Amino acid sequence: MNPTLKSIHDRKSARVFLDLPVSAGYKEQLFQAAFAAPSAGCQQLYTILDITDPERKAKLAELCDHQPFIVTAPVVLVFLADCARWPQVYREAGCQPRSAGAGDLLLAVADACIAAQNVVIAAESLGLASCYIGDILENKEQVCQELELPEGVVPAAMLVIGWPARSQQQRRKPARFAKKYLVAENAYPKRTPQEHRAALEERAARDGNETFDFDAWVQAFEKRKYDSDFSREMSRSAAEYLKDFLK
Repeated sequence: MNPTLKSIHDRKSARVFLDLPVSAGYKEQLFQAAFAAPSAGCQQLYTILDITDPERKAKLAELCDHQPFIVTAPVVLVFLADCARWPQVYREAGCQPRSAGAGDLLLAVADACIAAQNVVIAAESLGLASCYIGDILENKEQVCQELELPEGVVPAAMLVIGWPARSQQQRRKPARFAKKYLVAENAYPKRTPQEHRAALEERAARDGNETFDFDAWVQAFEKRKYDSDFSREMSRSAAEYLKDFLK
């Protein structure tokens, strides 16, 4: 396994950071890694917000499902799917651009997330740890006000980055699903109930969970994640963002 692959496999989310700054030089390397990411038509359909204001960090921590570790993270980046910038460029050149549609948004979200993942890998290579904050999609109205987002701009991803505490370095990375459950050839697979059950049981076994109860675990997970208040709020906010692209 080469160093790049090892870095990808070793990487795990961190939510506790040392009280040490990330130098301007390191941050610049993270940004340059983002800019080097693949992009649709080399448009770079994203804007990155570097959140340095402590009060704004605290506000985002509350809006993102009350996660205080966001406040103490040395680096907080919000990757915006930006469907507003290029239409401004088109108008400057005398064009009359159409309104951005759902396809434009999906393309911009992909651009933003690809750039974010480049930052994750770059951070890992520098000894930094990171964590995605999916909750940035929640509370659309308050987030738009806090970040002064215009119509056509959607927060696609948020990253917190810093020097990992020892507890995070030593924490075991959760096992992933086996390849056969995630990869299919040519067409979407028709999974049987038994295959779903076996996939989770196999993953739990590799995680060292010898008492895994499929039904109990899935029921609890569904309540904690899929049917949770934050998940419902995320879907509500996402639908509000989409309204601007479905006119």
